[in-house]
Amino acid sequence: MTTLRLRPEGPADAGPIRLVLAAAFARPDSTTPGEVALVDELRGSAAWLPELAMVVEYGGEVVGYALLTRVQVEADRARVAALVLGPVAVAPHRQRVGHGTAVVQAALEAATELGERLVVVLGDPAYYRRFGFTRADRMGLVSPWSGLGEPWQALVLPPETSDAPPPPRGEVVFPPPWSRV
Repeated sequence: MTTLRLRPEGPADAGPIRLVLAAAFARPDSTTPGEVALVDELRGSAAWLPELAMVVEYGGEVVGYALLTRVQVEADRARVAALVLGPVAVAPHRQRVGHGTAVVQAALEAATELGERLVVVLGDPAYYRRFGFTRADRMGLVSPWSGLGEPWQALVLPPETSDAPPPPRGEVVFPPPWSRV
């Protein structure tokens, strides 16, 4: 029986993750997808949270990836920590069998366990809606991608306590590697 395993990325996973990203985001002109460089740059940044870089292994092979990194929300002259989801990728030969859903869910569960409250994403609303994401602009969150409407989404994670403050509203500030996407 082939086993599906979800776990945080380890040091030996960088190469296999690059291959998954390159295959999942392949371009017709054969250039290396920007998502590969984005992950490499995020690994060396203050936004990197190693426990929230999740891989899915199938039969011992890394076939999927979901990354949550740190962003800040400028709210009421203060910066509040939040997360951005992306990139999310599954090797083409393992797509449409639930690996993407599994690895995103694992990343969101790990973030919830760490007490995180807010995750933003830019992506297909039909896909991310299954995790509870909704339009971020309706939650008072703006970013360079706000003008895209529905693809700019956010998710409020369950609070640790019932007296937790509401999620922040304001401008989402991305770390420098995101400016090149």
